[in-house]
Amino acid sequence: MEHDILSTTGRIFDIQRYSIHDGPGIRTIVFLKGCALRCRWCCNPESQRFEVENMFFAGKDETMGYDVTVGEVLQSVMKDMFFYRRSGGGLTLSGGEAMLQPDFAVDLLKACHAEGINTCIETTAIAKWEVIERFLENLDFVYMDIKHMNNEKHREFTGQPNTKIIEHAIRIAASGAKLTMRTPVIPGFNDTVEEISDIAKFVKMLPGSPHLHLLPYHRLGEDKYKGLNRDYFYAGVPPMDMKHMQPLLKAAQREGVECQIGG
Repeated sequence: MEHDILSTTGRIFDIQRYSIHDGPGIRTIVFLKGCALRCRWCCNPESQRFEVENMFFAGKDETMGYDVTVGEVLQSVMKDMFFYRRSGGGLTLSGGEAMLQPDFAVDLLKACHAEGINTCIETTAIAKWEVIERFLENLDFVYMDIKHMNNEKHREFTGQPNTKIIEHAIRIAASGAKLTMRTPVIPGFNDTVEEISDIAKFVKMLPGSPHLHLLPYHRLGEDKYKGLNRDYFYAGVPPMDMKHMQPLLKAAQREGVECQIGG
């Protein structure tokens, strides 16, 4: 492994081991700082800004964000090689938006591949296409969010239009990537049969017919907003229950999409 790859630096805020919900098998997730979206329900608000922040959480002050090298992260990832080999797991990049730190993230993917570790990303693909191509060359799995088909509603609730996201979903699917689409189901945003049906129709027409995962809204990040002295748009809104999710699942399946709740 070339020293310059291992020495590439990036800014992360967490490394989570033993995940089973963010790609195949048992995985290590590396959470990168910085995001172009400001989703009103975001469960990782500490990921949104690239700057290092202080957050009061679980009764203590925490520093959110620290600089690391590819080599340092690789050492942590490699601790669980046994579990990757037994389960088909590996590394998942999350955030924030990992595509906004392309030099660090791509070099980390390359370093993992050199060690025989498979790679995955959770992304909105809100980056320039030439940047996305660099990632695709070094990814085994792509988990991509598609939040809403209506551009104005997408902009209202996330701070960004959906035009590039939709365009890039089509191009990523056409590239032959092992693509899974994910939709966070959010009260008042996209939790109707009509809205989920529209998303499912889009997913169905993508090359390769990717699967769709519907992710029910939860409130696990609410206390983080208090710790960052920010307002939480969904304060007091209860989590999405399965009684509400089941009709949405059936609506997606009626469009011919392979769909599941969670994942």
